[in-house]
This record gives sequence, C-alpha cells and structure tokens, in this order.
Amino acid sequence: MPDAGGTADDPTRREGAKRYEGAELAVSYEVGLCLHAAECVRGLPAVFDVERRPWITPDGAPAGEVAEVIERCPSGALQYHGPGRAERARVPTRLAPHEDGVLHARGDLVLGTPEGARRETRVMLCACGHTAHSPFCDHSGSRCKAHD
Repeated sequence: MPDAGGTADDPTRREGAKRYEGAELAVSYEVGLCLHAAECVRGLPAVFDVERRPWITPDGAPAGEVAEVIERCPSGALQYHGPGRAERARVPTRLAPHEDGVLHARGDLVLGTPEGARRETRVMLCACGHTAHSPFCDHSGSRCKAHD
C-alpha cells in the first residue's frame, strides 16, 4: 500500500517532513504532527536541541539510542530510517484515550487521510473533530469537550 508522500520502507521521505541526515540514520520531523510532548528533547538533548540549527543532529548519539528516543514520540512526528533499521509495529495494536482527550494509537496502523492511505506505528488522533490536520490531533479543538 503506498504511503501519502513517502514510501512504505522509508517514512522519513514523506512530503512535508524535514529530513536530517546522519552517518547511520536519517531522522525526519513533520511539524504538523508534533504536539510538543518533548520526549525527544528530554531523552537526548545532544541530538534534539531547539536552540540549535539544525535542531536535530542524528550523529549526536549512537543510532540505537536515537531510534529508541524517536520511538517514544507519541505523535509520530519524528521518524527514522537507516540501513538495517526500521521501526517495528507493536503488537497487539493499542488505542487508548489520553487524559487530554486525544486518542493515542500504537501498532501496525493504516490510516485514511485526505492525501490517501498512510502507514504508521505511532499517532495521536483527533477525538473532537476540530483538527485542521485530520485525522491527526493538532490541538486546534483545545476548547472542545474532548480536551476538558
């Protein structure tokens, strides 16, 4: 199944994602998906530093550590790809409401988006219907009941 704006084997090549190349790993950041959980900044500040340009330096830590921290990103805004490295979906798939009203999903996911089908392993889905980035939450409905 084709991914919207990317390839099934390399999620860092999606349209709209900024790609940062390292020797062993490419990292991408899709700003429209980021909900600022800051798992990256807290997890590996040597790699993810919002005060530095570029703010992502994949070679700032061993590739395995970078991949581990990226997999903590709940929104899927951060992705990685490299020779012999690809995120594997957690099984079984989990869908859980978060205290802020967002639906967190992890697993082998195929989402319908306005751009077409998109394969994911981690996403935060809109529960209120007010998002401008459907089906993903962008907190634009922060005043709706799902966020109360």
